[in-house]
Amino acid sequence: MAESASVESRSDALTAQERAILAFEGEWRRHVGAKEEAIRAELDLAPARYYQLLGRLIETEAALAYDPMLVKRLRRVRDQRAADRAAREGALGL
Repeated sequence: MAESASVESRSDALTAQERAILAFEGEWRRHVGAKEEAIRAELDLAPARYYQLLGRLIETEAALAYDPMLVKRLRRVRDQRAADRAAREGALGL
């Protein structure tokens, strides 16, 4: 019983749109076609706005509590891309 209350409180901390974004990001590979098209069709968001919201969302404790594996994976991917970008810029002297 305490576990279901905990799940409810975690999901209540996120808006319906935030839960939809996390669900989409966790399962988007199942969709046919380009991810950007699926973002528009399923979430009614421009891809740029989707990525802005996702970037902010994965920094929240509520998102981490709601889906820890997904959020940790997204943070790792983001951090690796930032490190790769910094390394390229350093190599180019930018």
